[in-house]
Amino acid sequence: MNEEVYVTAEGLEDMEKELEYLKMEKRPAVIEALKEARALGDLSENAEYDAARNEQAEVENRIKTLEQMLEKATVIEKISTDKVSIGNTVEIEYVEDGDKDTYHIVGSQEADPFENKISNESPIAQAILNLKVGDIGKVESPNGEYEVKILNIH
Repeated sequence: MNEEVYVTAEGLEDMEKELEYLKMEKRPAVIEALKEARALGDLSENAEYDAARNEQAEVENRIKTLEQMLEKATVIEKISTDKVSIGNTVEIEYVEDGDKDTYHIVGSQEADPFENKISNESPIAQAILNLKVGDIGKVESPNGEYEVKILNIH
């Protein structure tokens, strides 16, 4: 992971909280579960021990990932609304059918389609980055190309 990780201030705070939780609460709980599972005896057929080891690996991997992301984090400051950039909320209209959507453009680590947070690496974001209100962008998708018009930038 050599590239910058773009995050909002809120996303950075969430990552820091998750890291602290994993280090201060989850890791000690997993270590305790390992101790208890070891105390049950034969480790070769000990399902509790295997489960605790798997959980420990997941926790340690997530801690490592979060530490690397935080090290490379670039916080998206409040940015201009003159043109679309990471951190903006953008209202678009699909030119073909007139449907409208609003997306918040965030770094890939914060993307959440259920909250209309799309990654700056997504096809729609790539098509509209640096466009201004009234501009039309061509979105490349697996189902073919389509156009979206920028209605508003917040």
